[in-house]
Amino acid sequence: SNGILFNHESPVRGETFVTRKITRAIARIATGLQSKLYLGNLSAQRDWGHAQDYVEAMYLMMQQDAPDDYVIATGITTEIRNFIRMVCEEINVEIEFSGKGKEEKGIIAKNNNPELSLTPGQIIVEVDPNYFRPTEVEQLIGDASKAKEKLGWQPKYSLRELIREMIQADLLIAQREQLLKDKGFPVANQFE
Repeated sequence: SNGILFNHESPVRGETFVTRKITRAIARIATGLQSKLYLGNLSAQRDWGHAQDYVEAMYLMMQQDAPDDYVIATGITTEIRNFIRMVCEEINVEIEFSGKGKEEKGIIAKNNNPELSLTPGQIIVEVDPNYFRPTEVEQLIGDASKAKEKLGWQPKYSLRELIREMIQADLLIAQREQLLKDKGFPVANQFE
């Protein structure tokens, strides 16, 4: 069997993948370890699902009597800037975007979390042209109708649940790093 799996994410996703780069950076910004997140095309749309759902789909593929090809995806796309908004919402922070293209910035609109030292007007996201891809695909979306029909597969996790899981895990890591820093140990920003 062949599986074409669209982006499947989790708290253990590599730090260089955009979803994890976002959740790690927002957690580090929220704890004071980092000042900004630099990204490329904020308008790119991706079909993100939870890795646990995709592993279940792989298992179901392997249980079939005959091999076949399947696309595994949620069928829902989200812009990178909206992913960032949802991550910020999980820590009770509102972010707004202004500008276009290389000049676009993500700015704290409101901090509803008294534990965080983020201030309205603070720029936490900037576009860095070095992250633009020369062959950028604006929208990636999958059609998993065959997997749903033949395997009975259905994603169980929503994107919001996935984001909640990822930011909570990355906040724990950032809080641990902040504690080390507070105790005098060097903490490098190795994820930017």
